[in-house]
Amino acid sequence: MATATTLSVPDQIRQLDDARKLVLGDVKYYPSVVRGIIPIIGPTAPVELRRWGADFLAEAFSTPALPNGEKETMQPYVLTTLETLLESDRQDWLVLRSVIQTAASIYPLAMRWICRNSINNGYDTVTWERMVVIKQRILRIWDTAPPSVSISCIKFAQRVVLAQTVASNGEFRYGGALDVSLDKVPLNHQSLDPRNLEAEATGLLDRMLSVLQESRSDDGWKRLHRLHADRSHSDALVVDATLNCLSILVRTRPATSGRILNALLNFNPLQAATSPMTSKNKVMVKSMEKTARMLLLHLTKRDPHNPMAPRIQQHLERMVRSVTELFDETSKKRALEAPQHDGLDAKRQRIAGSHAPIPALGPGPHSLGDVFTLITSDELKGFDISQLPLGLVAKVSVTALAGLEPELLSKAVDAVRRRLHDLATAPAPELNPNTAPLGVDDDDDDYEPDFYQAEDTEQILNKLDGASSAAEPTALGGSLTLASFSLPQPPELTPEVALSAGSGTVTRVLEMMKSLEEPAVKKDKAGFTRLAASSGTRDAWMSILTRLATRSSAGLEDVSVKDEADDTHRPEGLSDGIRELLYNYVMEDFRKHIDVAVSWLCEEWYNDKIQAKKGDNHPLRYEKCTLRLIDGFLPYLHPQDKVLTRFLSEIPELNPTMLSRIKHMCRDPSVTQLALTSLLYLVIMRPPIKESALDTVQDIWSEFEDARPMASKYLAKYRPGFLEAANSNKTEADGAAPAAIAT
Repeated sequence: MATATTLSVPDQIRQLDDARKLVLGDVKYYPSVVRGIIPIIGPTAPVELRRWGADFLAEAFSTPALPNGEKETMQPYVLTTLETLLESDRQDWLVLRSVIQTAASIYPLAMRWICRNSINNGYDTVTWERMVVIKQRILRIWDTAPPSVSISCIKFAQRVVLAQTVASNGEFRYGGALDVSLDKVPLNHQSLDPRNLEAEATGLLDRMLSVLQESRSDDGWKRLHRLHADRSHSDALVVDATLNCLSILVRTRPATSGRILNALLNFNPLQAATSPMTSKNKVMVKSMEKTARMLLLHLTKRDPHNPMAPRIQQHLERMVRSVTELFDETSKKRALEAPQHDGLDAKRQRIAGSHAPIPALGPGPHSLGDVFTLITSDELKGFDISQLPLGLVAKVSVTALAGLEPELLSKAVDAVRRRLHDLATAPAPELNPNTAPLGVDDDDDDYEPDFYQAEDTEQILNKLDGASSAAEPTALGGSLTLASFSLPQPPELTPEVALSAGSGTVTRVLEMMKSLEEPAVKKDKAGFTRLAASSGTRDAWMSILTRLATRSSAGLEDVSVKDEADDTHRPEGLSDGIRELLYNYVMEDFRKHIDVAVSWLCEEWYNDKIQAKKGDNHPLRYEKCTLRLIDGFLPYLHPQDKVLTRFLSEIPELNPTMLSRIKHMCRDPSVTQLALTSLLYLVIMRPPIKESALDTVQDIWSEFEDARPMASKYLAKYRPGFLEAANSNKTEADGAAPAAIAT
């Protein structure tokens, strides 16, 4: 970089761009590049080099890719350049903006540097003094700078307030620049006084909030407009920049939240709306209103239990109503139109009682719809109203009848009544001899057919046989009468046919139930107040099937028929058929359908208890179904399966016979741990079955040598006496064996 002064400005900028690409590829080159560009971006350098250098410094100290430790070591020799650029007479607003942004990033780093050096290097006071000079210069140019520079000054003031106020307890987990706060400053620091720093931060915060407080009156807005003449949009930019800087202060610095919230609740961006409302004013007001509203919404979402939350909500609702009243053009009245002349009137004149007459029915056959059709338009008559939804037709009909004039309604009713009277009094049409049906005379108008008792199938067959053997007709002039006809009697419904039809229906229900998809997350749970089969889901249909299998035919299938000695050949009942289908459905995927198995067994257990109370000779099916399910899925379990533990813990009742199946699992050493773990769960979570489960563990210990280590661990806790007795017996047996050999 030493020879860069001999090159032209474009060549120097090209070299600087290459250096920037280098540090973007590897951040470890940042210190050397920063040291190299400091001599060529001073206040006497061309404005292009100063702009590039200021932008690069702002980017270097704000990038999160560079560690804060590297930034701390770079900031002492950068502060001199920043000070000279701020005090330069050849001031450029773009350079000034980037310099202030760099100072905003460096301020908390410089404060932490000074706090650390107070312990190690107490003599380093030059860095903080230079930082104070830069801070005072930035605060002096705050009010007179253009909007872009003022926004940078607001950002700098925010970083000063963050560094010179006490942080909340939860904001030190990131280790970034935000963890620099007033509580990190030692009380006896020779350069930093915590009381003065906190007072200065409070003053800067009030200065930031003054732009919101001045907006409460029209004079405040006029004063702001005078500060930025010919740039009325700058007010909205400054206000939006201030609002965007307040969120982090409220979240990380609790001491500032009270002042900020009061200022926000007193801030009314609609005060800037002047008459007439230009497009620029509308954009400015909407921008400030939206920024303030989003900030308040963000604060309420982060802390919904804040005591200020109800007041903030009321302020938001009031602001929304005000914006709607101000900008909603649809709610305003229409401007008065000039009256029309030349005898023309735009409105349609209403003439009372000028309804079209309802025509009478003409000659010819008429349907019932023709009687109640009161319109004359052929297009409307041909409209098929059945295509409309019934709810829409009912709503339109009720609305039309409610708004109908009484005079028009009475006239329509009279017209329908008159049509019905005309149809009732009209003479019957004369029969045309040429087109009259055979066997019907002109004066045979009152003919009515005779109704006889329906003949059975045998009578009809006899009559047909007699007709086939009769003589052939010689002419068509005979009377053609219709013979009586009746449907044949249905076949007798046997129990076998009924059971077959019922089984087919249950099978179709089960196939349909398989196609239903259960949601991943159930939206609501009705609990004990729910109704079975009220939702149409898989569980609802399963409740229907399980209750058909257990409750519907309880006590009906086990009745013996009189004079029937052998009842073993009686066909299987519908309940047993449903149980078979349920068993097959569960075993198709027992891990997925274990809930169905538990529901089914709960219904079986409940039905057995109810029938036992009645004293009926009803066979108990709960134990039989449970043992069948256990025998069905036990051979397919693997050591990591949890379905066995769930099944044993959720079925309503366990007995030693069922637990013996668990004991037999230990024949396979790979699932011994699963069996013992499931029994331990029963010992802990199901006290009524605790002793039976421990008896099963004892049997496992006694019968299976491989399962003894784990079973001993459980028995040592719950039945230590058993292990002591077993060990003593073993010792006696071992001692008796040598004696027997010796004898």
